[in-house]
Amino acid sequence: MSGLEGGVVGDAVTRVDAHHHVWDLSVRDQPWITGEEMAAIRRDFTLDDLAPHARRAGVSRTVLVQTVADPKETPEFLALAAGSSLVAGVVGWVDLTAPDVPGALAALRAGTGGELLAGIRHGVQGEPDLAWLCRPDVRRGLAAVADAGLVYDLLTLPHQLPAAIETVRALPGLTFVLDHLSKPPIASGELEPWASGVRELAQSPNVYCKLSGMVTEARIPGWTVEDLRPYADVVLEAFGPERVMFGSDWPVCLLAASYAEVTDAAERLTAGLSEPERASVFGGAAVRAYRLG
Repeated sequence: MSGLEGGVVGDAVTRVDAHHHVWDLSVRDQPWITGEEMAAIRRDFTLDDLAPHARRAGVSRTVLVQTVADPKETPEFLALAAGSSLVAGVVGWVDLTAPDVPGALAALRAGTGGELLAGIRHGVQGEPDLAWLCRPDVRRGLAAVADAGLVYDLLTLPHQLPAAIETVRALPGLTFVLDHLSKPPIASGELEPWASGVRELAQSPNVYCKLSGMVTEARIPGWTVEDLRPYADVVLEAFGPERVMFGSDWPVCLLAASYAEVTDAAERLTAGLSEPERASVFGGAAVRAYRLG
C-alpha cells in the first residue's frame, strides 16, 4: 500500500471528516460561545444532527474532537462514539501538566469506548504563554501521549507556530495534527509570517495538517473559495496531499457556511490533485494519522 492509499477499504474510498464537535448545553456549558456573533451555534448539536449532512457529503466516518478542558467530556465522547456507526475516533482532553498523564490516558482507554481514543488536544490558542508547548511539564505530558500511541492535535494561532515547530522537533516519535491551518488571517489576505511558519512546521515528517476551519477565518459574510485558495495551496504544497486531511469543523463552520458549502469548498480547492491524492485528503491521511481501525 502506498502512502496515498490508506483511505481505500476494499474497492471503495472511505471519506472521513477528520474534525467535528457536538455539545449539549444542558450537560455542560461552552463558555467560548458568547456574544451575538456566536448566537447561531449557541444551541445543542448532536450526532443525529450531523448524520444527514455527512451522508449527503459521502462521509462515512468522522473524528469527534474535544471542545472544553473538562476531564468529564472525553469519557462522554468515547461512550457516544461507542454507540455510533459514524464516529471512528475521538480526540479528547487530559491535563498535560498533571503528574500522572499515563494514568489518565489508561483510565480513558479502560472505559466505555476507550478503544476509540485516537488523540489528545488542548486549546493552546488560549494560552498567554507563547512557549506553553515548550514547558517541561507539558513536554512530559506530550511524551506520555506518544508512549500511549496517540496523536496530539495542535490548536495554535500563527504567532504560536515557533513553539509548535520546536516541540514537534523535540518529540519525533509523536504524531501531531495541526488544526485549522493554525488559523491564518484569511479575512485580511495576509500570508506572512503564517506561510513561512507552516512551511517550516511541515518539514517535520511527524506532522499532518487539517484542511479545516478556513471559512470562519475568512470574511463573514462574503467569503469565496478564491479567498481560501492561497492558504490551502500553501498547506498542500508544504505537507503534500499525503499529510493533509479534510475536516468540516461542524458545527462551528455554521457561523460562516453550511456543511455542504464547506465540503464543496474543499473539493474545489483540491480539484487539481490526482484521484489518489484527493482520496488521501478526504480519507487516507486521517485513517493513517489517527490509526482508524
